Amino acid sequence: MSEHTPQPATNRAPGVCVPWEEKRQEFPKIMGDEAIVKRTWEENDQLAYMFIWHCLLSF
Repeated sequence: MSEHTPQPATNRAPGVCVPWEEKRQEFPKIMGDEAIVKRTWEENDQLAYMFIWHCLLSF
């Protein structure tokens, strides 16, 4: 029998893989409109979340 390592608890909203607040820390200073970058990140993150769930439920 193998031992299972528990995953750390996260407080993420449903439908989110990596929240913008967490990802924002990885970027240098954004010179343009940060709202555009945030919206683009959140839209792509939602697509990734749906893709993961689709793969889990379809196979």
